[in-house]
Amino acid sequence: MRILLTSALLAATTLWPSLAPAAEGDFLTTLEGNWSGKGTVLTRIGARPISVSCNLESRAGTSTLSMQGKCRGLLVVQRNISADLKTSGSRYSGTYVGPAGQPSALSGSRKGDAINLGVRWARETNGDRTANMTIEKIGTDRLRLQTVDNDPASGKQVVTSRIDLSRQS
Repeated sequence: MRILLTSALLAATTLWPSLAPAAEGDFLTTLEGNWSGKGTVLTRIGARPISVSCNLESRAGTSTLSMQGKCRGLLVVQRNISADLKTSGSRYSGTYVGPAGQPSALSGSRKGDAINLGVRWARETNGDRTANMTIEKIGTDRLRLQTVDNDPASGKQVVTSRIDLSRQS
């Protein structure tokens, strides 16, 4: 009996690492598709929020996620945004190109239905070069993109962008 239990545990721990990439691939493919929605963006902490509407196309592979889209604000301003991620085991890394057009580094991991990423901005933003970004799947047909930064004056965290998207048919 002890030998059987030991063999089962050994087999389970040997197989476990190979399950992680499959789980990430399964999750990533649920993010594929066309998305549209609305949200708010702060150009800097303390500024008035700008209402935006966005359209996003997401393509996923077993270890990659690529998002390309456009957001419109103030009725006439339109900006391209994109994010390209790849997984290595349970770790994510990649780049984000926001309205300023400069690539920023992303790295992090997934917890449940949210990919939590640290952002290293290409240039100083809100007093430093770091922030946090979350790509969160909500149910089967909703997606939330959110960025949080620290207010240099108060030290408190501030949501600098939040865009809620719905899957388009």
